[in-house]
Amino acid sequence: MAVLACGVDRAYPRGHAELIARIAEQGLVVGELPPGDHPTPSRFILRNRVIAALTRGTVVVEAAYRSGALATARGAQELGRFTMGVPGPATSGLSAGVHELLRGDGVLVTDAAEVVELVGDMGDLAPERRGPVVPRDLLAPGAAHVLAALPARGRASAQDVAVGAGTSVDDAVGRLYELQSLGFVERHGDVWQLTRQAIPSVFATGGES
Repeated sequence: MAVLACGVDRAYPRGHAELIARIAEQGLVVGELPPGDHPTPSRFILRNRVIAALTRGTVVVEAAYRSGALATARGAQELGRFTMGVPGPATSGLSAGVHELLRGDGVLVTDAAEVVELVGDMGDLAPERRGPVVPRDLLAPGAAHVLAALPARGRASAQDVAVGAGTSVDDAVGRLYELQSLGFVERHGDVWQLTRQAIPSVFATGGES
């Protein structure tokens, strides 16, 4: 998407005419001004607030103390959007505005994944972060509930497990035999307990009772 500081029928700068035409074909070209209107410095500042409003967050890569990029970032902050900055050399005037942003409410980002992680909090862009997959993660919900109902130490009857898992005794028994075949539990007469290999996964997933 391209947001212009002039009428959408005008390509500015002219050197970007091909790019703007391609965006119009494949995406969207937006402008507040009537067709035929020319861009002016003040109109670029007004245009920047539209950019901020259309996005979930604004990333400033380079910006001097006085720059349109910072104006966009301030507009994003006023609208409650995320503002992010990519730090540059401390001696660079083009990084001075970015560093000023990061000293305030801006968030430092170094790659696209960090941007997605942040703006994904407002939607569904960011993938869920989790640790490595363990065998317990592959269990069906019913079996996982029965496994979690077993004490981390000690033994429990099928009836106690059923109560803890919120299911019937017959279902609990069936799940326990399933878990036994997978090496998670073992039977001792009329009671059941976790195997040694199952105990670490229970502790790791907060299943201790």
